[in-house]
Formats: sequence, C-alpha cells, structure tokens
Amino acid sequence: MGMSVTIAAATEDDAERILKLQYLCYQGEAELYGDYSLAPLTQSLADLRAELDAGPVLVARLGDEVVGSVRATVDGDGTAVISGLMVHPRMQRHGLGGRLLAAVEERLAAERSARRYRLAAGHRNEGNLRLYRKWGYEPVATEQLTRKITLVTLEKGAASVHGDARQEAAALARSA
Repeated sequence: MGMSVTIAAATEDDAERILKLQYLCYQGEAELYGDYSLAPLTQSLADLRAELDAGPVLVARLGDEVVGSVRATVDGDGTAVISGLMVHPRMQRHGLGGRLLAAVEERLAAERSARRYRLAAGHRNEGNLRLYRKWGYEPVATEQLTRKITLVTLEKGAASVHGDARQEAAALARSA
C-alpha cells in the first residue's frame, strides 16, 4: 500500500528538513553551472528560519519525510515572489512541483491578495523553465548574475491562477 503526498504549511520544526532537502536538490543546479557557491547551497539555518517567518512556506510530505517545498513573499504592490521550489530527486517528474506551485499561488491569492506572480530560474535549467511555462509564466527579464549564470525572471497575472492552475492541480490530484 502506497502513501500519498500531502501539502501543508511548514512548521518551525521543518526548517532543518527543508535545508537538507535544499542542499540535495541544488546539487544538480550547481553541477549544471559548475558553481557550488550558489545561495541555496550556502544558506544558513538561521537565514532559512527568517524566511519561514517572512511569508508562506509550504512543504510536501510523504509520511514524515519532507519531499518538496516552496516559499514566497508579497510586496506592497501585490507582486508575489515565489522561490525555493524544490522536489526530492526521486519524486521529480510526477507532478509534485506543479502541485506545490498551484498550492502556493492559491494561498497567496487568498491570504495575501497577490495580483501577480514572479519567479526565476537559471537559463540552463530547461526542466524548471518548462514547468513554469506550462503553468502560464512568461519570461519578462534576464539578469547576468555571474559569467556562467543568467537568471530568467518569469511572471504571470493572478487571474491565471483561478483557471488553468486550479484545473491542472485538480487533474494532478486525481492522478496521484
């Protein structure tokens, strides 16, 4: 009998688990760019705990194990910045990233009156860029962070959340 993945708000007790998952998940990104000094790989537990207090942080659990996470903040203009979307490597390509993205968008719209969503991905990370485009995000800017890394910023309006993402989340939930 299999277990199903649940998505819920992170607790203070999840901080260490999220940090360990982050370290695991960003190894591939570091390898892709040949840069192991990426911020997610050097973030301290104290900094992560501060992010837990700054805005919604969701976790995906398989039993007691944290197998995914996402975090966000909303500025005064109603722009939600979504970051730290990660899924354990063994759980990838099963729709969990999309479920986490839909869940945080829904929460931001309902609780923080988000009007627009913004996130970013490295220019070589085709998997993430494909996921974000699938969920209605469009590239709006690029920024050269280092000689090796260009960051692609993508956005979509909140109106997109109430249609496509909700239907997609429902379809994913049924197939899980």
